[in-house]
Amino acid sequence: MVMVKFDSRWIGEHGIGRFAREIDQRLNFPSLNMNGNPSSPLEPLRLFLFMLFQIGKVKAVFSPGYNAPLFFLRPYIFTIHDLNHIDRPENSSVMKRLYYRLIMRRACIKAYRVLTVSEFSRNRIATWAGIDIDKVINVGNGVDGNYHPDATPWNPGYKYFLCVSNRKAHKNEIRVLEAFLLSKIDVNVRLVFTGNENESIRRQIEALNLSKRVVFTGRVPEENLPGLYTGSLALLFPSLYEGFGLPVIEAMACGIPVLTSNTTCLPEISGDAAILVDPESVSEIAGGIRDLFYNQKLRIDMRDKGIVQAKIFSWDKTAEKIKSVIDNI
Repeated sequence: MVMVKFDSRWIGEHGIGRFAREIDQRLNFPSLNMNGNPSSPLEPLRLFLFMLFQIGKVKAVFSPGYNAPLFFLRPYIFTIHDLNHIDRPENSSVMKRLYYRLIMRRACIKAYRVLTVSEFSRNRIATWAGIDIDKVINVGNGVDGNYHPDATPWNPGYKYFLCVSNRKAHKNEIRVLEAFLLSKIDVNVRLVFTGNENESIRRQIEALNLSKRVVFTGRVPEENLPGLYTGSLALLFPSLYEGFGLPVIEAMACGIPVLTSNTTCLPEISGDAAILVDPESVSEIAGGIRDLFYNQKLRIDMRDKGIVQAKIFSWDKTAEKIKSVIDNI
């Protein structure tokens, strides 16, 4: 394999961080050994200067995230997981749009290859950047072996639907709350969100009189996530926008049913193994919650299909696809 240095600064607890960690563990690239935040506005200049003066006799650089140098001195491969900051106004800003227009679009043109994680993102990136779609490679994501149906379930003493999420607006949590209330299922069933509440969602919970039925777990260590899935009735993931949607296949691998959106990449990732709803329709989400709660046959069917669907995705496959791209430099 061509000598390539890996930007390990992306390794962390977030989605890109998990992608970076899993790939690093399998391909064991030498680290770029660069300091600083790779998503900093100054990163394009800093990365260019670092590659110019300090990188040594290396033939290529691979980043698992969306950073890119101002000028390209050697083959550079980077990863755009989605165009959330372009396509979702609530996640955008003037500075983000400028960065994508001036740095990212040019980087797509100049880079050796652009990696991404779904066909939805692949097509969207090629169209947005105005590049040949063959230059954008879908390497997918994987699901860790710790996610399986026999993981010890979390047992808080009540039944619950699970939302593995954060408080970003595109996660569509307000509609999930409204749909949970509208579903009129057993009042003893709780709605559990990962992470901590913020002021916006707290106000909505109070307005809907759901304070006694909604639980926030705080930060969940990754080793505890499989049990959080297996203990739940189902995963509710009607996101407005995803480049992949890792919780979908994690939940499936753990043997629990999934409700997710019929938009962006989510039908592609979930196949026929999930209940697909219009994420902007509270009534559709509520109907899906009712079906999952009352229809045992549906839950079993979704469980069986989901376990099969999750096996399509593995970090080993993703690593092999990345290795193939690098070998062809």
